[in-house]
Amino acid sequence: MNFKDKLIKLGHDLPAVSTPGGNYVSVNIRGSIAYIAIQFPIVNNEFLFQGRLGQDLSTKEGYKAMEICALNVLAQVHGKVGLERIEGLNHIDAYYQSVEGWDDSPEVVNGASDLFVNLLEEKGKHTRAIFGVQQLPRNFSVGLTASFTLL
Repeated sequence: MNFKDKLIKLGHDLPAVSTPGGNYVSVNIRGSIAYIAIQFPIVNNEFLFQGRLGQDLSTKEGYKAMEICALNVLAQVHGKVGLERIEGLNHIDAYYQSVEGWDDSPEVVNGASDLFVNLLEEKGKHTRAIFGVQQLPRNFSVGLTASFTLL
């Protein structure tokens, strides 16, 4: 079963690829490494999950928002080189905005980690870093960058 079919079996589909909001590319390949620019919870040009975690959004909603970010990462890879070229996911950087004192970021970021591991299995195991920030563009609650090794 290919990755796209497996994704559908998991109850997901790839969203339309979004375009960069500035002077950069969404996917930058250097050698066999693909670096994916920050992706937000956008589905077919609709901005979702805006606001602060712990105030405007629950941890559960944050998990779903991060899952959408991961789907957008995969859509970028698929659009540039194809999911079948993934040798493995190396690392993700997850960003979130929350109210002071909210501390469920690992659970939120699992929205991305769970999707990658469930879809890519061994190839989806990765390292990660989580950053709480004052403000994300367009008031998105979360954002995600990633790097992959390609075949």
